Amino acid sequence: MVQTTWIALILGCWSSLYLLDAFLKSQPWSARCYISWLEKTGFSVSVCQFRWYSTALNRTFVRLAQWRPRFLRTWFDCGVLFGLVAMLVSVFILSLMVFNTLTRNTVESQVLTPVMPGVNLPASQISYYMLTLLVCGIFHEIGHAIAAVREQVRVNGFGLFLLLIYPGAYVDLSSDHLQIISPLRQLRIYCAGVWHNFVIALIGVGLLFTYPWFFMPFYTTGNGVVITQVSENTAVSGPRGLAIRDPVTKIGGCKVTCIKDWNKCLAASIKEPSLGNCLPVSMIHELDTSSKTPIDKKSAYIDCCNETSSTHLCFMFHTKNNRDNNYACLPARATTDRPICKFQSDCYSPKMEMSCVYPSVDNQTKLLRIEHGHKPPLLFLGHPLDLHYSVILSNYIPNSLIVPVNLPYVFETFCKYLISLSGALVILNVVPCYALDGQFICQGFIELLLRSTIPEKDVREAIFSIIVLFGTVLLAINVVMAMWMLFIG
Repeated sequence: MVQTTWIALILGCWSSLYLLDAFLKSQPWSARCYISWLEKTGFSVSVCQFRWYSTALNRTFVRLAQWRPRFLRTWFDCGVLFGLVAMLVSVFILSLMVFNTLTRNTVESQVLTPVMPGVNLPASQISYYMLTLLVCGIFHEIGHAIAAVREQVRVNGFGLFLLLIYPGAYVDLSSDHLQIISPLRQLRIYCAGVWHNFVIALIGVGLLFTYPWFFMPFYTTGNGVVITQVSENTAVSGPRGLAIRDPVTKIGGCKVTCIKDWNKCLAASIKEPSLGNCLPVSMIHELDTSSKTPIDKKSAYIDCCNETSSTHLCFMFHTKNNRDNNYACLPARATTDRPICKFQSDCYSPKMEMSCVYPSVDNQTKLLRIEHGHKPPLLFLGHPLDLHYSVILSNYIPNSLIVPVNLPYVFETFCKYLISLSGALVILNVVPCYALDGQFICQGFIELLLRSTIPEKDVREAIFSIIVLFGTVLLAINVVMAMWMLFIG
């Protein structure tokens, strides 16, 4: 149902845009002004595609290509070497995936996975995906443009496009200039895109490991976790529940210093029996509001409060005179304010008789006392997993109200997308496949390496055609397998 809604929404938006474009071009009162505006701005609309093209960045590419010529020459030579290694590695990985599938070996995940909203891309992640894909595409094409200017190949223009939901960039190079330069100079241009994508992935890795240092002056870590999102209509939402920016430091008797501790505390609360609280026996009898009707103590779950108040809960306890299970309806908050106990011996006092009172709940339900900032502790009654799925946490507690609580999460998520998408673009683009960079990279390497040993151009072209055909079929098989795993597997 979600997938159908997304597809209908996307197709509806594109259909409306295309019809509006066609309408404005066909009307006498708007055609001339509208077409003139499209030519000035560089915008164009086609079926499920929106483009922007401009020559405004050409001078910028020239200035960048003239910066430190020796460094840039070495930089793009490294790109050529990387392009050759990456092509071999990419073909090997994709071939291994096909071999494992045909031999029915375990394949944990596909190298290439189609990304589709509502299927394997949550709606909340679409902005990260589109922004990262656009950034990777822009730097990919900028690499081609700078390398082309360095090799005296004219750059006609630079553009951006949106195909359905997939943004990207492209650079328009002079094909005549490309054909007359040497294979090595061609390779510097062809390999620059994937080389820059690889560098972006490395930068993403570096940022992912070092960004805590950048946020250190603005956030506190190691003293708790902070609430960044609370699901609506849950047991912890509402005016008296958990709120965004609340720092959580303890769950029951379990101290929380990071998200890992939070998960451990919840896991322990599921496995272990509920903790109790130490109360004097005299206070238990004084606070008890349970009815005097007989209680069926053979029942698996006993509620001695009979729903008398939302602030009270049934507790079980023992006394010296009565070793059987006794039950009392006590105010939950006042009871949980008392010292925590696990066994009756934890509540020993020489001055008065003490008892460890435990919540009278079923095996799946737990009473958890959550300390969050300077607010009164929240008493959560339910399954701990419900608490786990009701909130989203962060290890970074803002030092001020003006510091965004979600910034570390946003930065970390963007870095992860940068690494995965940039790496995927390297693997995809470097495959010797028709219409991809790998096609031209493969052709350049064949001309560079085989021209002296195989002077016949027809033979070299035959070798190139066989390799590209193999790469195209290999990539197509992997895409089909990925689609199969996504929708059927």
